[in-house]
Amino acid sequence: MRILNSTEKDIGEIFRLYKLATAFQKEKFPENQWPEFDRRLIDEEVAENRQFKLIIDNEIACIWAISYSDPEIWEDDDGTSSLYIHRIATNPNFRGHNYVMMIVDWAKAFAKDKKYIRMDTCGENQKLIQHYKKCGFNFLGIKKLKSALTLPAHYQNADVCYFEIKLNEAGV
Repeated sequence: MRILNSTEKDIGEIFRLYKLATAFQKEKFPENQWPEFDRRLIDEEVAENRQFKLIIDNEIACIWAISYSDPEIWEDDDGTSSLYIHRIATNPNFRGHNYVMMIVDWAKAFAKDKKYIRMDTCGENQKLIQHYKKCGFNFLGIKKLKSALTLPAHYQNADVCYFEIKLNEAGV
């Protein structure tokens, strides 16, 4: 197992995994799914080394993106103290192996100079809330965003669940 930055060559696979994840969301959680993401967003994340992949047996098992600032979702965002994890999508051939826990372990090492690892999800999915809690996140609650105009469509008028791992002063 290796965790690497995604590359331009991975973009087709990233979109394939997003499409499969969205189909899975429609099946399991019909009230809220991901929209089709803008290619420019993914290109930017790849170019800025903020899109990652977990490789197993030379195949992409899971992808996710990070950001260092997320003020539209996290109103207390100061732009420096948190690492935000976004859009975890697992290859259906690899589901059921708790990659979120592996991503959390990776994020703790990656975010060594941060105070928090944060994540959000839309909709009141109790199974997902419990899963993220088992992975070490504190569930901070659910609320509607004040303004979601610059965010992807699934945030528009959605209930947003907030999750956070507080890191010690040294980061991990």
